[in-house]
Formats: sequence, C-alpha cells, structure tokens
Amino acid sequence: MTVSKIIKPHNFKGLKVWNEARVFVKDIYTVTKTFPADEKFGLTSQIRRAAVSICTNIAEGTGRDSEGQLLSFLNMAKGSCCEVENLLILCLDLEFINKIEFHVLESQLLKTQNMLFRFTEKIQSDLATKIKSSKSNK
Repeated sequence: MTVSKIIKPHNFKGLKVWNEARVFVKDIYTVTKTFPADEKFGLTSQIRRAAVSICTNIAEGTGRDSEGQLLSFLNMAKGSCCEVENLLILCLDLEFINKIEFHVLESQLLKTQNMLFRFTEKIQSDLATKIKSSKSNK
C-alpha cells in the first residue's frame, strides 16, 4: 500500500492535523510580533521556523511515495513540536510571553501533537497490516 492509497497525493490540505498546525503557526507569528526587536534573529526566528516546520513536514510527507517516508516526515514534525515546546518555555522564562499566552499556545501545541501521534499510529497500523498481508500471501 502506498501513501496515495492512504492519502491522496498532495491532499494534505484535507488533514485535520495539518490545518491545526497551520492555525498554530499563525498564532505563533502573532505572538512573536511583540518580541523585542533584538530577538528578531534569535528566538523570534527560531520559534517561527520550528512552528512552520510542523505543518511543512506533514505536507511534504504526504507527497512522498511510501508509508516509511511519510512516517519519517511525521517524526520530524513531532520533533519540531518538542522544539517549539522548549522555545515556548524559554519565552516564558524570558518574559517575552505571559503565563496566559504560554498556556494558550501550549494547549494548541499539545492538541496538534496528540493529533500528530494519532495520525502516525494510523499510518504505522496500516503499514503493519500491509506487511502482515504480504507475508501471508507468500
């Protein structure tokens, strides 16, 4: 089974997890507009790139030819979620965001992470079924 049988190629726009990640990016950009100017090439840039990486890796993975490649990109997206979480904590520590902003963004990120984990589990399950099926056909 190829990725195209699970997800139509380039149909990442129909994935709830991609849409959730996309909203999260917008919110990160909105919040980071208030960061100090001297952080433009520091935390502002880093957290924006990490947030963008989440939905970008989901999109790129759906354009690949195999479940293994898709899973690789989903794992990169999960890593980017952890990077953003770390950066949010640092932003709170440095008082670039307040506790309310932190909790709102953290909640959104956790929702995206949970959706990403469930999506990954679905792809892994489909792949395991494929492998089991191909072994029984031999």
